[in-house]
Amino acid sequence: MRRRSLIACRVIVTAALAVALPAAALAQAYKYRDANGQWVFGDRAASAAAPAGDAISLTHEHEALHVSVERADTDATTQLIGVNECLCVVTLRVSIEQSDFAEISRGHAYQASLEPGARQALVSAPHVSGQGRLRYSWTVALGSPTAVHTPARPYRAPFAVGETFTVTQAYPTRITHVTPDSAYAVDFALPDGTPVFAAREGTVINVRHDSFRGAPLPAMLDQANLIEILHDDGTIGVYGHLHWDSIRVHIGQHVARGEYIANSGNTGFSTGPHLHFAVWRNAGTADVSIPVQFAGMGGVPVTPATSAPLTAY
Repeated sequence: MRRRSLIACRVIVTAALAVALPAAALAQAYKYRDANGQWVFGDRAASAAAPAGDAISLTHEHEALHVSVERADTDATTQLIGVNECLCVVTLRVSIEQSDFAEISRGHAYQASLEPGARQALVSAPHVSGQGRLRYSWTVALGSPTAVHTPARPYRAPFAVGETFTVTQAYPTRITHVTPDSAYAVDFALPDGTPVFAAREGTVINVRHDSFRGAPLPAMLDQANLIEILHDDGTIGVYGHLHWDSIRVHIGQHVARGEYIANSGNTGFSTGPHLHFAVWRNAGTADVSIPVQFAGMGGVPVTPATSAPLTAY
């Protein structure tokens, strides 16, 4: 579903101005019918053999995450400070785009992983009188870069037990899920308002719940509702395009496997109701999706397949 990850937060800052840019935080996808007549939602247009549809985008709720890069000036130094008030480890990468500081050269990048609650200097230089110009951009990847995906059992399908829904796209189909963070994402054809359940237990680290609109319009780029859940192995489960005001969990809450967390919807840059589900790990500079299996009858692992039905057990 996503052009990049639902996650990459990017900010450009000058000495006097900080501007949040949505471009790197967007998860773009397209809607079209495949050869079997099923709707497919993904992050790229269909091939020339199928008509391209409309883009779908999601953004991370940066204010809820409380992750940022700040400039700090004293009489002696100018520093860029990484701030992580998120509930998980993050990796911040700062790229210098313009600088009056000899020690902070244009084109250089600085990277560090920060524990929850940490403030850390990413780069420092002697102060330049007159508030020297310093413009930079930054990205953040959530979760520990040392995380290893070790679920104790297959994931639970994220809808009610006994219900069956069609998988509209899953690996190895690469028609739309073509970037590392979407390669193993799974899209489900859930009607608007369908209850969504946690596929795995964990701690809620991010939510967006106040958007009630969905349309293939630029104004919708930051209007998608979502939930992100940190698992005990450091990976993160992502549930996207959720229904307006349906989210039943809050940041910091521990949720159990199978807990009712929200309803599916059609919010954000979207052309139809569906659920996007992915599991990410921090690959060092960005979050990438990883393969998942769901529990079938008797707990037997089931690999999701495009156009195939999946039943929750």
